[in-house]
Amino acid sequence: MQTRYVAAAIQMNSGPDKYTNLEHAVGYIHQAAAAGAKLIVLPEMFNCMGSYSHLVAEAEPIPGTTSQTLSKVAAEESIYLLAGSIIERSAESGVFYNTSMLFSPAGEMIVRYRKIHLFDIQLSDQRETDESHWIKAGNDIAVVDTTCGRMGLSICYDLRFPELYRQLIGRGAEIFLAPAAFRKTTGQDHWEVLLRARAIENQAYIIAANQCGTHAPKIVTYGHSMIIDAWGNILTRADSKKSVIFAEIDLNALHKVRGQLPAFKHRRDFSPANRKN
Repeated sequence: MQTRYVAAAIQMNSGPDKYTNLEHAVGYIHQAAAAGAKLIVLPEMFNCMGSYSHLVAEAEPIPGTTSQTLSKVAAEESIYLLAGSIIERSAESGVFYNTSMLFSPAGEMIVRYRKIHLFDIQLSDQRETDESHWIKAGNDIAVVDTTCGRMGLSICYDLRFPELYRQLIGRGAEIFLAPAAFRKTTGQDHWEVLLRARAIENQAYIIAANQCGTHAPKIVTYGHSMIIDAWGNILTRADSKKSVIFAEIDLNALHKVRGQLPAFKHRRDFSPANRKN
């Protein structure tokens, strides 16, 4: 077990050309690994950004070109690599998922997570997003043991649902991986607040790799990727441009926080079955 190591979050400005995006992602991964990162996180939809109709048209199965490429890179660099997310073409005809994959230093896909909470919103400026029209929601929570700690997976809009992270913690998660394509409109008000809240209330690290800039008409993402510790400190943050950011993960420090402020032991169950008059 590595209790101290360097992690990296890659902030991209992905466009509609899947192979160009994949080439850029691989270059960033090599850059992060050369700087000593042992855990590297890519953003949501890192291999293709645009309209949902375009994303679905460019979807691929797993295994496929993207997953096989990243498996090879993870093995070459001997790193844990989170393929932020891609649009997965499932074996069921016409069904697609927003899917994240974690690869081991041997290049093995050790866990797959299909986004549970889909982004269907109507903002006051009339910008509408209807992810569920194109993408099917996943149903399974993903937590996996690694030599860099026990990791819990989430994607973007999941950040607004604290109950998911409580379930990840209930299964022993120490580090939350949170790839995103968080929009600028909401990101400037909510992104940092949500990330720090999830870290503080669960006393866990969170590594949040976001998209940045303009991707297509009406699609502008916020950037400001962050790595946050179990006390809620922002260890490192990006600006609004493409970048790679680094921070040290110290699992001993995490467990010290949990020992000094044992909030989990103080929780009370107010479910009907446990409620007392």
